[in-house]
Amino acid sequence: MGDDCCGTTKTFEGLNDDYRRRLIAVTVINIAMFVVEMTAGQLSGSQALKADALDFAADGATYALSFWAIGKPTRVRAGAAFAKGISLFAMGIWVAATTLYQVFVFGIPAAEVMSAIGIMALAANLASVWLLMNYRNGDANVRSVWLCSRNDAIGNVAVVIAAVFVAILGNGAPDLIVAGIMAVLFLSSSFQILRQSWAEWQHEKAHHGAH
Repeated sequence: MGDDCCGTTKTFEGLNDDYRRRLIAVTVINIAMFVVEMTAGQLSGSQALKADALDFAADGATYALSFWAIGKPTRVRAGAAFAKGISLFAMGIWVAATTLYQVFVFGIPAAEVMSAIGIMALAANLASVWLLMNYRNGDANVRSVWLCSRNDAIGNVAVVIAAVFVAILGNGAPDLIVAGIMAVLFLSSSFQILRQSWAEWQHEKAHHGAH
């Protein structure tokens, strides 16, 4: 399956019982990790952990919305994906703003907590990526699920690396850099989802107009 939502090849729309089961599993994983990581971020003062926790929350909501949209008309699925793209954009802006706030207000995060929770979150996200690996291409609704899972795995690798450098350097700069990179990742994924969902919406509109 290609990324071209408007081609002649049938695009996967999530109409598969195995995909639904995997989607439920990753939804539960992400909601649980949001609670764990946000608590750890608050206790350690790590902005990167809190940013990553918010990514878990956004993904949990994304997966739930994606599950609801499966089997719905193209316009509904494209609309759901568009809404998820907007939420990712808002998350990217939030992370960027709070990262700048961190520079002037907060101190050095606890590297030990960053490492422990970061590794736990990485394991959770690698499990999610493994569950969704065979379903990484499809319509905007399906594609948004894969992008969110991939972002989480990349983000958690970065958090663990940041924790190591926080401990070595004795300052919070690596934590801030990681949070900034994650903000860019959110925005990039947001644009991809928005572009594909808009193309699907327009294609469906043109298809109906032709009839």
